[in-house]
Amino acid sequence: MIRRIYFILSFALICSLSASAQQSSSFSAYKFVRFLQYLSSDYVDTVNPNRMVDEAIVSMLEKLDPHSVYISKDEVRAMNEPLEGNFDGVGVEFNIMNDTLMVVNPIVGGPSERVGILAGDRFINIDGKNVAGIGLKNSDVFKYLRGPKGTKVNIQVKRKAQSQLLDFTVTRDKIPIFSIDASYMIDSKIGYIKLSRFAQTTEQEFNDAVKELKQQKMKDLILDLRGNGGGMLNTPIELADQFLDNGKLIVYTEGRATPRTDFVSTSRGELEKAHLVILIDEGSASASEILSGAIQDWDRGIIVGRRSFGKGLVQNQMPLPDGSMIRLTIARYHTPTGRAIQKPYNNGSIDKYYDDINDRYNKGEFFSMDSIKLPENLKYKTLLKGKTVYGGGGIIPDIFVPLDTADYSEYYGRLVRAAVLNQYYLLWLDKNRDQMIKDYPKFEKYNKKFEVSDQMIEELVALGETRKIKRDEAGLSVSKREIKKQLKGLISQSIYTNSKYFEIINQDNNAFLKAIEILNSWDNYKYLVKE
Repeated sequence: MIRRIYFILSFALICSLSASAQQSSSFSAYKFVRFLQYLSSDYVDTVNPNRMVDEAIVSMLEKLDPHSVYISKDEVRAMNEPLEGNFDGVGVEFNIMNDTLMVVNPIVGGPSERVGILAGDRFINIDGKNVAGIGLKNSDVFKYLRGPKGTKVNIQVKRKAQSQLLDFTVTRDKIPIFSIDASYMIDSKIGYIKLSRFAQTTEQEFNDAVKELKQQKMKDLILDLRGNGGGMLNTPIELADQFLDNGKLIVYTEGRATPRTDFVSTSRGELEKAHLVILIDEGSASASEILSGAIQDWDRGIIVGRRSFGKGLVQNQMPLPDGSMIRLTIARYHTPTGRAIQKPYNNGSIDKYYDDINDRYNKGEFFSMDSIKLPENLKYKTLLKGKTVYGGGGIIPDIFVPLDTADYSEYYGRLVRAAVLNQYYLLWLDKNRDQMIKDYPKFEKYNKKFEVSDQMIEELVALGETRKIKRDEAGLSVSKREIKKQLKGLISQSIYTNSKYFEIINQDNNAFLKAIEILNSWDNYKYLVKE
């Protein structure tokens, strides 16, 4: 009887507290509406209540955490495109060069390629409107060329060696945004996949890439997550399932109003026996950390690089009546050992939160693992080998590889920031594309034989001077090798595929070479994994 009375009283108290919280929330909402009514009716000047509400929402979210944000109606679609994995348009990679829209490459299989638009074509008129020499911006290009699937756009093109403008009618279609930037075999047994985001299409892209690499006899894999800022929660879970055997906890999420949810591996993994190295750096965040954390906690693979970003919060997108939305943090995620890897954010402004990366650099963390300082109370042990790992500030790699700045100079930095390298390779390729395709029909020959000449470097330097970047002999001496490598990669990207760019720039990358070393001498590193 006493127990029954206690239950009834407890239930009544919970209901009372819930009702009280709801009543308080309703009163606050009424208070805010009344405030807006006073502003609209009585304030001395005319006000824009819609804008004030937007600003109020932004201000309130800023006080919660760095990843809860307001997204205006106009921003919603653009924000969703990378996660959905496609958008509607004509399908061209472009660059605005000398105030003219130039096609860098038509998307393979896309609507522009199907009607015969080629790399190097310049768009002069779009639907009867002149778009050359008018100060065109990227946002203008999106406005002209993107639109609902099935609609048509009429384009007049200037093509090299053609005296007349060429007319094309392009029917807009779904244009894929790929998650995988590169996928290739490094040698007879090691495959490489560069993943740039976690989107709806990522699992299928990954499965296709693995299937193709396996057909080329892949045994081991380097998965490159450097610079991958994350994406959808379910995608890293699906990828982790490829490597973990049945019944392994991959991640769990939990929040004040969100009960704990466990995500567990199945028996369908295609790569459960493959030796695995994952590359991470300070740009690897969120979903990248979920995948890396699961692999590390189960001692399934070796994490190589530098400490990841440290984003351990889960957001949900919640629509508002005018088509805008808020992305609200609803939970934290935890790796299988229980680690919450979110770095601190209650110690200042959002700017300070994101400046943490600069702080790491200034404190020497990019060059020495000993510079990483995390509290002892955030120490955990991996589930099979008992290695020490940490929560509270990203994923710390098993093998640290410092940032390589040997070929970097401030002069090189100025050239990159002013887009001089990008502009130069487009100009050079525009003049030499036909000859390059004739001389190097296959990438293998290009990779072995083509070299960026010193004359090309001089032309690039001269182009830089037209952008008010004064020649710097010392800086050029330091960075010439890097400039040549980047130019060779960019040219290959345009002639062949995006993957070929990474095949070239990876060739002397320290983290990449370390990963190869590990896989080729696995017995020396298997103390880090459970086999």
